[in-house]
Amino acid sequence: MKKAKPVRKKTEERSPTLKDSLSNDVLSKLQLTKQALTDQETARKEEEAKQKAEERRFKEKNKSFEELLEESSLNWQDYKK
Repeated sequence: MKKAKPVRKKTEERSPTLKDSLSNDVLSKLQLTKQALTDQETARKEEEAKQKAEERRFKEKNKSFEELLEESSLNWQDYKK
């Protein structure tokens, strides 16, 4: 026998939300502030990524011969035979 699923009553009257209680001008100011903060965060992340890429490039450019040799996967013993 299948269990009956509880039926949720859909009420047209819902509890008022903060969005409903705010005036339109305050709501629009909040939305503009949110958008500005989102844009600033995106710009900050892009700047950080650019800076990290530049640091990596600088580090790669200034590696010593010893560091390059250590990173190399070539094995001289394979070519000696």
